Amino acid sequence: MTERNAAARIAVVIPAGGVGARFGSRIPKQFLTIQRVPLVTKTVSWFARYPAVTAIAVSAPEAHVARTRRALSALVVVAGGPTRQDSVWLAMQAVPDDAEIIVVHDAVRPLITRDLIASVVRAAAEHGAAICALPISETVKRVRNDVVEATLDRSELWAVQTPQAFRAALLREAHEKARRDGVVGTDDAMLVERLGHAVRVVRGLAENMKITTPADLRWARGARGR
Repeated sequence: MTERNAAARIAVVIPAGGVGARFGSRIPKQFLTIQRVPLVTKTVSWFARYPAVTAIAVSAPEAHVARTRRALSALVVVAGGPTRQDSVWLAMQAVPDDAEIIVVHDAVRPLITRDLIASVVRAAAEHGAAICALPISETVKRVRNDVVEATLDRSELWAVQTPQAFRAALLREAHEKARRDGVVGTDDAMLVERLGHAVRVVRGLAENMKITTPADLRWARGARGR
């Protein structure tokens, strides 16, 4: 299955509605730069070059919609909501109804690859829902009030990344049900799981990290320079 026929029409949703409070920057972290290019611009460029993508919608902080539009000329930019889930939902409303696959990817994961996008899209086209993830290699413990309650079996634990891809109707149904039920998920796959639909996992990339701290940004700048 080639990139073109893995899905005839792919829409991409990029939630970029956060303000980077944990990062400690004066500006939202999606506008910080690698090689003088804003993170959100680098991230979006991967999908703008992907051959089957017919639409990209980005949700930005309300106060930074105009700035985001300047950074992403000719793309659809909408105001995001109070949560990531809200921002994905609002961006989804701006993509064409005839999209067959919707891909969701964090704005601050700029070190993805074309092959990773293709793998996730292909799995979603075949199975309806797909994520990329990496198996956890460190010991994981459940802790309450600074005391260990249990050591978890890491052989069954994976750290989830984006992109995540879904048949469009399935993702819309999952979000609509979550809104009706008042459920806020940590990612879009969780909402699809609530429908009882299996989510396929493909192996992610260690470098496909979400830039959350200044140390992450320094690492990403070094990685991009190699």
